[in-house]
Amino acid sequence: MNKLIINTSITIRKPIHEVFDAIVNPEKMVHYFISESSGKMESGKVIQWKFPEFEIVFPIKVLHVVENQLISYSWEINNQDLTVEITLEEKSNQHTLIQISEAEMDNNEQGINWLKGNTEGWANFLACLKAYLEFGINLRTGSFEHKKI
Repeated sequence: MNKLIINTSITIRKPIHEVFDAIVNPEKMVHYFISESSGKMESGKVIQWKFPEFEIVFPIKVLHVVENQLISYSWEINNQDLTVEITLEEKSNQHTLIQISEAEMDNNEQGINWLKGNTEGWANFLACLKAYLEFGINLRTGSFEHKKI
């Protein structure tokens, strides 16, 4: 295996349109993921994200958004553009399956460190999104004080 890819998923007990909106709408994202955004995720836009634990701003190149189905963007990690794809699928009883992939890095020490860190990050993203949508809780608040740069 020469390339490393992150794949993760979770089911959220909310209708697909609510889950989609919580991912593309910065007014909702600030309640579980980022601290600031320069705009809504829309195809072709470049927006800026700031995370509560980092002082730097991350440029997000939104590649493709299909309402209630797909959010795709690229961002730079370790001087390499990586593509994130978030797909949504409606399940029974108004549940939504979210699948996330992020690709790709070489299978070397730098790639393995990215795989560990970003897999943890995506698992956290999904848990925080679920807690926010299902219970109105912001799990991220204070969770990464030890990582502030």
